[in-house]
Amino acid sequence: MTKEDSLPEQNISRDLLSSAHEDYLKAIYALDARGQNVNNSALARHLDVSPASATNMVKKLADLNLVTHTPYQDIALTSSGEQVALEVLRHHRLLELYLHQALNIPWDKVHAEAEKLEHVISELLEDAIAAALGHPSVDPHGDPIPTKDGRVEEIEGVLLHEAQVGERYKLVRVLLQDQDRLSYLGTLGLYPEVLVTVLERAPFEGPLLIDVDGNHHALAHDMAASLQVVSL
Repeated sequence: MTKEDSLPEQNISRDLLSSAHEDYLKAIYALDARGQNVNNSALARHLDVSPASATNMVKKLADLNLVTHTPYQDIALTSSGEQVALEVLRHHRLLELYLHQALNIPWDKVHAEAEKLEHVISELLEDAIAAALGHPSVDPHGDPIPTKDGRVEEIEGVLLHEAQVGERYKLVRVLLQDQDRLSYLGTLGLYPEVLVTVLERAPFEGPLLIDVDGNHHALAHDMAASLQVVSL
């Protein structure tokens, strides 16, 4: 994931970075982790900003030695950039879990709240939240929480739209942050750890008929493509 610059890297203090810097670094990490090409257009779409704004910020991040970028080619985090991205991501996912578990905020609303808080919590508060939660490994959506030293546990599995018909699976990760879609999945009982079976699959990317703990539902193909499951 990380491409090294020819110049030696130096760790940069997060005190010198704005929340916008951190949002871009986190977005680059997220796009790359999903196997997507990371370029200015992809960043602009992901962050809902103009292409010009994305281009301008990438240049600033390159000047800070946090990314490498050649015009018309992909963007990559340097090791310093990845360190910042993982730290912010750890804050975000710990906050999501704390808001959900300790404060009973619904899983479809925690993302927006964590986005506001991830940039401002101290390392002391981060450690206290992690300890209070029992040093968890995943957030409410099943996304892995980076460790304190920047390791991320890979989550194995397949996407539900690729699952075998008639085979039983456990839902382990929901690859969505959209509030309306998460709320809808919640009405179907599609939370991490639930058991799911694909009963029928319509052709031409049509809906799937699924069993969720004994209840049958029709699920759109694109929604099923956002659910990661493991075979039992």
